[in-house]
Amino acid sequence: MSWSLSLSMAAFALAASLSPGPVNLMALTAATQHGFRASLRHVTGATVGFTLLLVLIGLGLHELLARWPGILHGVRWAGVAFLLYMAYRLALDDGRLEGSASGEGPSLLMGATMQWLNPKAWLASMAGMGAYAAGGDLGLVAWFAALYFVICYLSIGCWAYLGAFLKRFLDRPARVRRFNRGMAVLLAASALYLLV
Repeated sequence: MSWSLSLSMAAFALAASLSPGPVNLMALTAATQHGFRASLRHVTGATVGFTLLLVLIGLGLHELLARWPGILHGVRWAGVAFLLYMAYRLALDDGRLEGSASGEGPSLLMGATMQWLNPKAWLASMAGMGAYAAGGDLGLVAWFAALYFVICYLSIGCWAYLGAFLKRFLDRPARVRRFNRGMAVLLAASALYLLV
């Protein structure tokens, strides 16, 4: 495995993982509501979910999608519906501060589900595997997945850390409500952008 190929894979993974998107916005929001440690369940679930999707694409799921493109359209619509539902719930949050720090926060399963219903994750998986492991070479698929796992975890974790940092400024229910509604608008916009 050449250093230049690994560096290229890492750059791709960083650009795809660190850019704003629904999963990262949820990590930010989870940390503002429940704290950094609780948000790590979402971060871990999203990373494991994405890595599993990446490996499956690398092992041939892309061929199934090429034969039945309706599957990807179904994922897109289900993802948009899920993200709009999450935005709706966030917009309705009353901003109460008591108990939010001790709350459970998003689960591992929710993080993974967000990735599996996120068209951006599907496109990144297909583009990445198409660029770096199109032949299905098990060594390349495994190396890219391992590299992507670390970068994805750290990237989503950065968004959660930012949320934990912002939490100290969200000390009143009115501020929390404004923040949550702002995040709801961004989440809904990212969902609608996926339709374009």
